[in-house]
Amino acid sequence: MNFHQLHIFYTVAERGSFSSAAQALHMTQPAVTMQIQSLEDYFGAKLLKRSTKKIELSEAGKTLLPYAKRSIELFREADQSMSSFTHMLEGRLHLGASLTIGEYVLPRLLGPFGREFPHIRVMMKVMNTAQIMDEILKNQLSFGLIEGPIQHADIAVEPVMQDELKLIVPAGHPLAEQQSVQMKDVLAYPFVLREQGSGTRQVMEEELIRKSFDLSRLDAVMELGSTGAVKSAVEEGLGLTMLSPSSVKHEVALGLLKVVDIEDVSFKRQFYAIHLKSSLLPIPAVTFLTYLRRHQPEQMTEAQDKGQPQKEGV
Repeated sequence: MNFHQLHIFYTVAERGSFSSAAQALHMTQPAVTMQIQSLEDYFGAKLLKRSTKKIELSEAGKTLLPYAKRSIELFREADQSMSSFTHMLEGRLHLGASLTIGEYVLPRLLGPFGREFPHIRVMMKVMNTAQIMDEILKNQLSFGLIEGPIQHADIAVEPVMQDELKLIVPAGHPLAEQQSVQMKDVLAYPFVLREQGSGTRQVMEEELIRKSFDLSRLDAVMELGSTGAVKSAVEEGLGLTMLSPSSVKHEVALGLLKVVDIEDVSFKRQFYAIHLKSSLLPIPAVTFLTYLRRHQPEQMTEAQDKGQPQKEGV
């Protein structure tokens, strides 16, 4: 018995068929079948009940499954723990990222990552969450980074980074020179918002509801389908908005927009990594995710603003 056989057994059990498992593992179906037979020979018991419709676990298979799952989890933990010691990795890293993460958060992290791991080439696609899930399921991406949790039987979801929305106002606005404001004062002004259903809008509305603010008091004069369009509208003085400071860093540096804190209200959100449950992430992917956990976006921004090296730790 070896780990490779346990991994194959777990994948067949999760997928419910040899052909689907073979596709996920990038193996031929006869090779998968042979490894399962070797494992059954080792234990002297049938692990799977084969039928024309679907593979089912025998009693012996049901007993083995949690041990196989634990071995995979332990392997992943070992990869994650050791990845920070490996600096001569080579290869390409294929990942997908949703709009805010791909356009505004990751670019500030990719440069330092590339300097620390110069032999890893990152190939990133900026897509919506549904597209990222589809390519992961087709084994076209190693993993994806998205702005909200999802549920899918074949996809693992884990928190990886945190972000926080802030009030964004145009330069020259009455609130622009204040370090912090109260939410009741903010609601007196019109807002330019992302469209209904966007992760940014959802985080803002959920926090306002949690703080017992009436959403009907929110004067949304405009709803736009991209962060860039929202920023341009705010620059023109059409309203205020709530965005990640990472997405307005350039405009703030040019003096076009200001970031203002709102007292006693915190619009924090979690970013998530998603990948196939049945596949082990390649070492470059584990290294990249470990790097993201150690270097939060706000830490990168603060360090760059002060001209200091980034600090490790969350």
